[in-house]
Amino acid sequence: MKSRNGATKEKQYTVRAIPARVDRELRKRADREKKSLNSLIVEIISASVSSEGPRPRRRDMRKFSGIWADDPEFDRAMEEFERIDEEMWR
Repeated sequence: MKSRNGATKEKQYTVRAIPARVDRELRKRADREKKSLNSLIVEIISASVSSEGPRPRRRDMRKFSGIWADDPEFDRAMEEFERIDEEMWR
């Protein structure tokens, strides 16, 4: 909704009787997506009433970003790819 000067006016809602299970899942998801609970809920509500339909799920590797575990077996397997065959490059 816009005010007379064209600025966006946001509305506030109070929602009661949220089941504990729903609260837990919303908080977990907000934490996992690194968003505030409010931002997540606004996003969910917006997507559910949008004429464009729900936003497509991301299918990227974002959840794996920054994760690395030392794996000696993998390192040994990769050693062969690090060797340069001098005969091949002449």
